[in-house]
Amino acid sequence: MPHKRKNVVFEYFQAFVIALLVALFLRTFVIQAFRIPTGSMKDTLLIGDFLLVNKFIYGAKTPERIPLTNVKIPSIRLPALKKPERGEVIVFKYPLEEKLDYIKRCVGVPGDTIVVRNGQVFVNGKPEGKESLVKAGEYDKTEGIYVNYYRIVLPSGRDYTIRKRNDIRHVNGEYGPAVVPPGHLFMMGDNRDNSQDSRYWGFLPRENVVGKALMIYWSWDNTVPIWKIDSKIRWSRILDVIH
Repeated sequence: MPHKRKNVVFEYFQAFVIALLVALFLRTFVIQAFRIPTGSMKDTLLIGDFLLVNKFIYGAKTPERIPLTNVKIPSIRLPALKKPERGEVIVFKYPLEEKLDYIKRCVGVPGDTIVVRNGQVFVNGKPEGKESLVKAGEYDKTEGIYVNYYRIVLPSGRDYTIRKRNDIRHVNGEYGPAVVPPGHLFMMGDNRDNSQDSRYWGFLPRENVVGKALMIYWSWDNTVPIWKIDSKIRWSRILDVIH
């Protein structure tokens, strides 16, 4: 009888180890969960959104550090299914502090010339896409500002929504012209006037790319008390595909 109980314990332990290894493999090479901590991608992504990110589409990397330590080890990138494209929302290692994960939208790929004038982005001498006003003068109580929303439609047909302050005195930024060098990307937040992105810290090395944002699997409003659980959970955002 004790021998049988010992076998059962070993089988449970073996199943646990296998499940753990499978989970680590999936997290390293396939799908990883991330949380949105800032408002730089409003309103595509909100503070309190939890995402699933596709890591293998751009080529997942083997671990860069020994687990539970800060010791760096040699790493290689696996073959990619495709290259990052304009308009895609991408998670990456912040170039100035690679322990931090950032998420922005790809606006420029290698060889593109980027210019920002009066808050409008131009790629290779043309607007980043066909821009149309969706909503004007919406008040954001968390930032204490009024914003305008614009729909951007790229030549490829991909579309997304950005926002800008509707007070022209606070338009964020003149930039460029600057050419995206080989092996790099130009990244911007959808909250165009409140985003620390490539306009400030430079081009993103391709090797820093982690993966493509897929969908929101959970979302809650950090400003709502926990006891108001039905209002705290953003039910309408759960399972939203990220565009």
